Amino acid sequence: MTSATPSLRPDLHPLIQQLANQIESIWQAHLELSPYHLPEDLGYIEGRLEGERLTIENRCYQTPQFRKLHLELAKIGAGLDILHCVMFPRPEYALPMFGADVVGGRGQVSMAIADLSPISGDRTLPASYQTALHALPAADFAQTRTVPAWGDIFSEFCVLVRPGTAEEETQFLTKVGEFLQVHCQQAIATLPTPERREEILAGQHYYCTQQQQNDKTRRVLEKAFGVEWADRYMTTVLFDLPSTLV
Repeated sequence: MTSATPSLRPDLHPLIQQLANQIESIWQAHLELSPYHLPEDLGYIEGRLEGERLTIENRCYQTPQFRKLHLELAKIGAGLDILHCVMFPRPEYALPMFGADVVGGRGQVSMAIADLSPISGDRTLPASYQTALHALPAADFAQTRTVPAWGDIFSEFCVLVRPGTAEEETQFLTKVGEFLQVHCQQAIATLPTPERREEILAGQHYYCTQQQQNDKTRRVLEKAFGVEWADRYMTTVLFDLPSTLV
């Protein structure tokens, strides 16, 4: 089943609703979007997890600079809402990987993360990104979260927090918007460098490989849909790679 409208969005935590709307709004304002077609059975998915309904909704686009912009919304029963977003640059563009995730439910947000992750061999962001990001206002959150063991992909600008108030949720929303504005502006100004294709693909491959070590995501998918389906979803929808590399 496919869904032309974001049917999940009104039922999700307000921060996730606002963030999903903001992400798509910034994409539409800055980038030349065209459809990115997922396998037909992976756009809108329903299943059961420990007796509760699990629904996943994916929206994907592509642009001249990005081979895939992926926004995933998910809901498990009445207690868990999820937003997951990754922007995959085309392998001719030496751009970092934008990623954002929010996990919430029952009025609380337990985890919120956003980053522009470098893909260069020396694990640093381009100088133009560093200048733009250093110029942004500093964010201050009472509760930061521990970077996972596989989190060496994240940059020094990574925001990984547990927003405890409405003000902190707004602050996180603002920070993601700032990251996205910088990323879109930098992407538009970046010229393709096909001679760096191998390095860029290697950096994206490492990013995806590290992200796939997120055992929580994989366990949820395996419980709801089985091991084979979970592996297909992880490698086809969440963290796929150009066929030239795999």
